[in-house]
Amino acid sequence: MPYKEYKNLNLTETAKEIGQFWKENNIYQKSIENRADAERFVFYEGPPSANGMPGIHHALGRTIKDIFCRYKTLQGFQVNRKSGWDTHGLPVELQVEKRLGLKKEDIGTKISVAEYNEECRKDVMKFQDVWENLTEKLGYWLDLENPYITYDKNYIETLWQLLKRLYDKDLLYKGYTIQPYSPAAGTGLSSHELNQPGTYRMVKDVTAVAQFKRTDTDNEYFLAWTTTPWTLPSNTALAVGENIDYAKIETFNPYTHDKIEVILAKETIKNFFKTELENADFAEYNQDGKNIPWRIITEMKGRDLEGATYEQLLPYVQPEGNAFRVIIGDFVTTEDGTGIVHIAPTFGADDMRVALKNNVPALTVPDPQNQNKQIPLVDKQGRFVSQMGEFAGMYVKNYTDADDYNDVNTQIIIKLRKEGKAFKTEKHEHSYPHCWRTDKPILYYPLEAWFIKTTAFKDRMIELNNTINWKPASTGTGRFGNWLENLVDWNLSRSRFWGTPLPIWSTESGDETVCIGSVAELEKEVERKEASRTPCGDKRIKRSALVPL
Repeated sequence: MPYKEYKNLNLTETAKEIGQFWKENNIYQKSIENRADAERFVFYEGPPSANGMPGIHHALGRTIKDIFCRYKTLQGFQVNRKSGWDTHGLPVELQVEKRLGLKKEDIGTKISVAEYNEECRKDVMKFQDVWENLTEKLGYWLDLENPYITYDKNYIETLWQLLKRLYDKDLLYKGYTIQPYSPAAGTGLSSHELNQPGTYRMVKDVTAVAQFKRTDTDNEYFLAWTTTPWTLPSNTALAVGENIDYAKIETFNPYTHDKIEVILAKETIKNFFKTELENADFAEYNQDGKNIPWRIITEMKGRDLEGATYEQLLPYVQPEGNAFRVIIGDFVTTEDGTGIVHIAPTFGADDMRVALKNNVPALTVPDPQNQNKQIPLVDKQGRFVSQMGEFAGMYVKNYTDADDYNDVNTQIIIKLRKEGKAFKTEKHEHSYPHCWRTDKPILYYPLEAWFIKTTAFKDRMIELNNTINWKPASTGTGRFGNWLENLVDWNLSRSRFWGTPLPIWSTESGDETVCIGSVAELEKEVERKEASRTPCGDKRIKRSALVPL
């Protein structure tokens, strides 16, 4: 049925008249009061942050929300609509840092944490009147007089109580894992933040197939491909597939033109060698680096390579333990690369898992700020540490937007070529995750953090998701369903200053840890025993995410 157009209807004036009528006659309040004995339908506004101006996407979202609240009102429900303000998180902190001309490292030195938090408090509600004006113009019914505000002490104390309940049920724990980390923002990110639309972007990076020289051989190498050459100095193992077929090939290095023997998955040979040059005359090779003859010497399974050792590729830091050997990895495929995966335990979740399983050490150095603590070869600002020779202090990605940024990946590849440790280098387009607030690339980095054990309820959540009538259905089975199928524990920690402090305290000796559920409990515990708050750094949580609890 076509929509009938009323050309003489002034929609703007009509909207004003209706809004004024609602206001003068308290229609919203009456819709609640007149249903005092009715079944309740409670709506909590997914809280906007009033430190930023509203956009058209907010108008769209609020229109859809309002439809459902009005529908439930027409059905006879008492619909309480609680407004809220999300006052924490990266948007607030980054905006304040920009206004004050500060970086995260300056907090606690150039400005105290208390002063910084006060600046955040002042900044966070500066557009509240604009938001409330938009709410009124949209005809979006909300209780604006009694909002929940995430920096309010009562709200914080409620979250402490919820976290304590999780802690008491062994559903809140501290872990040391590889996590998405934003050097530009200075904090770890949750899996939800990493999976927001637009986070993964196609980028062109220089890639390398590195040659790892097998121990006690003159010219035999394992070939491993990587899209992140900056992780190669941290390599401590090579992973192969147990049942994958591998081949040892005699050929020439395309850069040094030395005759060598290389090992790679048989299925991937076609990616690196021309079929027509198999068994070609080696004497006719003209050192052009393109038309390289090759021949298969022998074949083997991945399990036959397990335990083989090789020389360290870039020996800036020496490991402690049994490093530089071939191990079995259940994630190794022949879909791309060479079928041999370079393992840097400090920069990949699979890498750390398989390294721990096989007792392979990670390459770390003492933290300059705390000699009793070890850190990876890249610091939290995204720079190589001082032990990294000519690469010391260089950013592994362009986190500062410097016009003269010297790509360290290119520099590493040049070094590998000169030393006869590169078999192939090229530009490669691939998808890479970026920080949702800074638009800068993230790193996968080892961090201490506190997690809610959401995986304990994975099966139940999948079961409940299957009962939901999704429109369109593909959302439930696709994006949301896929997220549940690949669910990981929820990383609550944020290494920032403006947020809810995690209420977890430990004695200096570490013999006792408690989770505090209220201010009264905190005062009682302080009198009982001296302790310090969780030693995971300046941990905060994004509080609006816990509203549904």
